[in-house]
Amino acid sequence: MGATIITTEDLREFKLELLDDIKQLLQNQNGQPAKKWLKSPEVRELLGISPGTLQNLRINGTLPYTKIGGVLYYDYQEIMQVLEQNRIHNKF
Repeated sequence: MGATIITTEDLREFKLELLDDIKQLLQNQNGQPAKKWLKSPEVRELLGISPGTLQNLRINGTLPYTKIGGVLYYDYQEIMQVLEQNRIHNKF
């Protein structure tokens, strides 16, 4: 096995890739998914709800969705808007 020489440019590239990965992880930890459109299992996990509850939210028009073929997609920002619109402020 031969020796591999690592150049300054290789290290710089590695650093940039690592920083991008860290930014992506931090964004995910802040509640922002890496993608705009979520599928049903991702929405159920995000909201902590059952398939039946998600179906009820679609049927009664609470949660907007897009259907392409047999797959349902939900816009992350619209989900957050629904949560904010339905926020209840208790006054103590």
